Amino acid sequence: MNLQVAGFLEHSTVNGEGFRSVLFVSGCYHNCPDCHNKEMQSFSYGEQTSIQTIYESILKNKPLLDGVTFSGGEPFEQSGALAHLAQLIKKEGLSIWCYSGYTYEVLSKDANKMCLLEQVDVLVDGPFIKEKANSELKYRGSTNQHIYALNHGQIIKCLDEDF
Repeated sequence: MNLQVAGFLEHSTVNGEGFRSVLFVSGCYHNCPDCHNKEMQSFSYGEQTSIQTIYESILKNKPLLDGVTFSGGEPFEQSGALAHLAQLIKKEGLSIWCYSGYTYEVLSKDANKMCLLEQVDVLVDGPFIKEKANSELKYRGSTNQHIYALNHGQIIKCLDEDF
């Protein structure tokens, strides 16, 4: 099984809580006007990479990592393959953060996207909206975006105030 990958950061402290690896996937239908990763909107950007190759790259840094963050592009456009990768990562005791331009409400009603949502520990949802931008926010760019702690795809806590 492969993913269309736009990029990979072995180490990051700004894409979720703790010390994380970040997987940027290609492809997004949202077409947000002020997208931070506009080039990643194309579904052909980057390269096809096997889940096993990505998993092995993550494992190299496992002793240092708190988790892995999925970003993009739009991770939920490749939900099946990412759900499989997330299962492998979680078996290693690492957490999954995921950034999405979709809101939780939309994701939770889409059976095709639930397979990934059920693997995500923390979801940062909603599109970036320039008019609601706030550089003081941690882990999100605009006030319409929310940070949710999840358990099997269900919200257990809104973390907006914590960050």
